[in-house]
Amino acid sequence: MAVIYEAQHFVLRTLDQPHVSRSDGGHIVIDPKVAVEDRTHLSREQAVELVKLTMAGGEAIKTVLTRKGIRIGRINYQDNGNWRAELHVHLYGRAHGATLQPFGHALAFPPTREAFRREMGNLEALREDDIIELREEIIRLLASDKYRDF
Repeated sequence: MAVIYEAQHFVLRTLDQPHVSRSDGGHIVIDPKVAVEDRTHLSREQAVELVKLTMAGGEAIKTVLTRKGIRIGRINYQDNGNWRAELHVHLYGRAHGATLQPFGHALAFPPTREAFRREMGNLEALREDDIIELREEIIRLLASDKYRDF
């Protein structure tokens, strides 16, 4: 895993084994620095930061990957806690022209982590240059009028 951006309460990361390949739209995860069961256990400050980071992270994925020729049509935001029983939010890019996870279709994953590894194989992770550009874009966005006084 590589850290894309670290905030006060959360860290945005890539996964070594993403759920959505780079060419299908990419995948990042937002993890709390201190584990919580779900959103209902967040303080107001944590909840605000999480919403801001999901928005900026999604906007960054769309901007950066589209600029690199992967036409992102939308971002799916998904709270998970099934394979790891604590809050973490997945940001899934949904690219026009995606092959494994077609645009406009619901994401489809095998039911368990083990089945995912067995059935999905090795999906292409975000590249180092993607991570650098995502970090730069998130920093730029968070300094913008839209997010600065969020």
